[in-house]
Amino acid sequence: MQTIRLRINDKIYGNLMWLLGKFKKDEIEVITEYEKFLSIQSYLQRELNEIKEGKSNRLRICLHNYYNEL
Repeated sequence: MQTIRLRINDKIYGNLMWLLGKFKKDEIEVITEYEKFLSIQSYLQRELNEIKEGKSNRLRICLHNYYNEL
């Protein structure tokens, strides 16, 4: 199965959900994204970007603690 992500205008959302409901469960599965999940995902992406750019103090603290425990 393939997965796609769509941003749907509120005006046609009901129509699209009706159409998707016409398919069998083994043909299409509607996966709902929850706001809390999206906010956590966004936060983690920002943290990852800071780590990649060398701007994260959290990584330095973790590494410092790790090496001090050795």
